[in-house]
Amino acid sequence: MATMPADRSPDSTLALLRAGYRFISERCERYGSDVFQTRILLAPTICLRGRPAAVLFYDNDRFQRATAMPLRVQRTLTGRRGVQGLDGPEHADRKAMFMSIMTPTAIRQLGQLFDDEWQARIPAWEAAGPLPLYDELGRLLTRVVCAWAGVPLPTSQVERRAVELHSMIEAPAAVGPRHWRGQLARRRTERWLGDLIERTRVGLFPAPPGSALAVIAEHRDRQGRLLPRRVAAVELLNVLRPVVAVDQYIAFAALALHDHPGWRERVRGDGEATENFVQEVRRYYPFFPMAAARVRHSFDWQGHHFPRGRRVLLDLYGTNHHPTLWPEPELFRPERFADRRVDPFELIPQGGGDHWAGHRCAGEWITIDLMKRGVTNLTSTMRYDVPVQNLALDLHRMPALPPLGLTLTNIRRTA
Repeated sequence: MATMPADRSPDSTLALLRAGYRFISERCERYGSDVFQTRILLAPTICLRGRPAAVLFYDNDRFQRATAMPLRVQRTLTGRRGVQGLDGPEHADRKAMFMSIMTPTAIRQLGQLFDDEWQARIPAWEAAGPLPLYDELGRLLTRVVCAWAGVPLPTSQVERRAVELHSMIEAPAAVGPRHWRGQLARRRTERWLGDLIERTRVGLFPAPPGSALAVIAEHRDRQGRLLPRRVAAVELLNVLRPVVAVDQYIAFAALALHDHPGWRERVRGDGEATENFVQEVRRYYPFFPMAAARVRHSFDWQGHHFPRGRRVLLDLYGTNHHPTLWPEPELFRPERFADRRVDPFELIPQGGGDHWAGHRCAGEWITIDLMKRGVTNLTSTMRYDVPVQNLALDLHRMPALPPLGLTLTNIRRTA
């Protein structure tokens, strides 16, 4: 049995917070191994990266998600008893509920709402001064996803809900006030959505048929029971929050268009080039840093022992930058996808494996569609300037964004 490389520090939590997205990859390179062990939050933890590791990690016979996610992540980003932390038949039932919402027709409807809202906002952007793109996209996507999901959202509440959703997204790896704001935002949002679920169930609010609100409010588990109010609120939030989080990817796409201006003309009116560009944005830029699971039953893999109950972290960012999978991984090259089938265990910014049977993000198709529409709007429906600003991404911060969220000026509609 091979000896698994190990961090010398008695606990690497602070090192993880300092290194951010590069924590696992830096140690893999240091130890010359795509697997090593450490301690995170004082708990023994095995860290992995690469395609074989992803294939292993998404083996539901060997791993489970229950209790794998640290409480600080559940209290801010994912919520408790949501689909991300389920296993077996309960997970299959809940995942089927989400997949029933992600039909091609529903995705097109969401995309059309997104395009319509983008077009409607251009006059205000033309009249405004400098526009922080990330913040504006957060508000835009909050309006759009609530309308699509059947969630009523008065104009007066858009800013508040967008800020709350952003607070949850930015809180898991934060300490101090930023983390506390995320916890408070989740409590408030779950209470808001829980009230809406109850009103829908008793007939005080008629949810649009087939909407996320209707599907989740009416869903019954394998025993025929409605989801508890708070769980239903968590799952409805698991529709709203990830769609709003696409604002990060669209901001990254705008940053890529600025850093690689030749691609503006290449993607304009070219669906295949846009697809390749979007996939490279998803590979290259930081989104989710890692995913967590626990060993279901003890086993050996590649000469290393995985004891029952051990927490395991899969490096999503590091796998998307693994040099054996992606030649010259630190170069932005959309053409690498021109003749490449997207492997479910190699490109894993939103998890790997199968959408239906595994824990890959149910909203991944929505992400790709909205990103392609965002690229089209940025290159074909409007023009703008990018003033001098700090556009460096701090990979020590999770999530990583330009300091000002990418500011645009002199916006004008394309004739």
